[in-house]
Amino acid sequence: MDFHLVPRSEDRNYTGFLTKTIVYTSTLIIFLASFGLTVSSIVVPKWISYHNEQVWYSYGLHRRCSSVTDSCQSFPLRDDCSGRGRYFCSMWRSVAFLMSFAVVLEGMSIVAYLIILSGGKRLRESGWKVLSLLIILSVAVQASSMSIVAYLYDHEERFFVGWKLDESWIYCIVSWCVGLFCAACLIVAGRVLPSEGGYELIPDHS
Repeated sequence: MDFHLVPRSEDRNYTGFLTKTIVYTSTLIIFLASFGLTVSSIVVPKWISYHNEQVWYSYGLHRRCSSVTDSCQSFPLRDDCSGRGRYFCSMWRSVAFLMSFAVVLEGMSIVAYLIILSGGKRLRESGWKVLSLLIILSVAVQASSMSIVAYLYDHEERFFVGWKLDESWIYCIVSWCVGLFCAACLIVAGRVLPSEGGYELIPDHS
């Protein structure tokens, strides 16, 4: 009598065939885009900018650029952190630190993704808990950074009429929104999707 493998009955009834592996793989691809946006928000020096017909200025986390000098320079400098600028300097450096920390958390999340996908069924069944926590932490850090910059934009005297929150700030928003979406998908999949089934031997009577 010959035997052949067939999916267990509970697997045959799950017509959607939406396994946790598919969820992990698809959200990883989306999360990589979020990671790229986070890095771009740090590299591109356009968190807050000013433009008119003659000149433009822009503030990045680590550089300040101007059409007057036609170049970018490190920011904040020591002169920027003296006197009344001390508070702004401290807050701006905090944002730079938080965004760098967010990159670290996202990097750890990517490593966790790869470990889970290369591991066995047990990792795929329980790994979403640690992974979603790492992503949520990175989301919280980026949202805090975004909020601090928005607060400085509204309350700092150096940003008068004509200044605006620019593309790097938008990159940050999109990044943490995408990350939050990925975390939500992982949590829902971990709680709702059935366990990955195996196969069972049944006799072949032919």
